[in-house]
Amino acid sequence: MYAIVDIAGQQFKVQQEQEVIVHRLTGETGSNVVFDNVLLVENKGKINVGSPKIDGAKVSVTILEHLKGDKVTVFKKKRRKNYQKSNGHRQYLTKIKVEKITA
Repeated sequence: MYAIVDIAGQQFKVQQEQEVIVHRLTGETGSNVVFDNVLLVENKGKINVGSPKIDGAKVSVTILEHLKGDKVTVFKKKRRKNYQKSNGHRQYLTKIKVEKITA
């Protein structure tokens, strides 16, 4: 059984007991979160597609930890203009575990 769910503006294909890294969610480590914006559910070969979401379908997850992604270096340069600028960025992320999918 798997589902496609919209989490923080992105769509993820999730299964039970799967760990997924998503954009930062509000909530403490160890807390449970329920997502009701489920777009598709597959159960034993039967596919249920919503338009745009399935009424009554939910995905419950547990927040495992909050972390930061890899550093991305941004370097800008304009030749012959004596301009160069270096900047870095690390995205805030959340690691979640899918506990239950209800259709």
